[in-house]
Amino acid sequence: MSLKLSDGPLKTVLFAGAPWLFFVVLILLWELICQVFSLPVYVLPAPSAILEAFFQVDMSRWFMHLWATLRVALMGFGLSIVIAVPIAIAMMRSDLLQRTVYPLLVVIQSTPVVAVAPLIIVLMGSDDPSRVLITCLLTFFPIVVSTATGINETPPELIELSRSLDAPTRRETWQIRIPYAVPHIFSGLKVGITLAIIGAVVAEFVAAEQGLGYFIQFSTSFFRIPQAFAGLFFLAAVSLLLFKSVQWTQQIFFPWSLPKKQG
Repeated sequence: MSLKLSDGPLKTVLFAGAPWLFFVVLILLWELICQVFSLPVYVLPAPSAILEAFFQVDMSRWFMHLWATLRVALMGFGLSIVIAVPIAIAMMRSDLLQRTVYPLLVVIQSTPVVAVAPLIIVLMGSDDPSRVLITCLLTFFPIVVSTATGINETPPELIELSRSLDAPTRRETWQIRIPYAVPHIFSGLKVGITLAIIGAVVAEFVAAEQGLGYFIQFSTSFFRIPQAFAGLFFLAAVSLLLFKSVQWTQQIFFPWSLPKKQG
């Protein structure tokens, strides 16, 4: 026997508030467990201790670390788009290039970035360019795959119609294939933007003096566990906001690419 709510304001409110309600219940349960079992803060700090640790850090320091991480993540994400989309288009236009380049991309993606990051730092130094490259290496593969998948799923009848009208390849690509690939591209961008934050943090773990990843590592090394958790939650909030920003960009500028709601 299943319970189903009829369409209406109540259903809308429940669906909108369900994630937040679940999050609040989870936090309260976490706080209760920590208080009842008197867990030490170095084992598992209570949410109240984490919140207190967050406000103990000066806001200027939070924004300094945030900007360091965000700068690298966004530059790496932008670089991955600039590289990934042309590669996907080129592979679509050449079977030989696809057979040649795609295995190389798989090898690059399969290589753990944590293992490659120290080598990149040694070769390029510990400044932003090396951290941006590390972020790009982690980010560009899902964008390549999703873009290539979208381009290849263009209806063949439209391609045949375009060729029967002697449309140039450039026009076929930008006016037919790319619009059909937009939903897939944004799927890759949503994955990529979260990986960009991960890449920036990995780079900060290897060599950095600023950034949320550095802040978490520094706090942990001095056993300031509530402060480290505060940095972790702040980092998760930033990642979620970036993910939603990509989603909002699609909704505002490409609403036609969104999936149709089922009636």
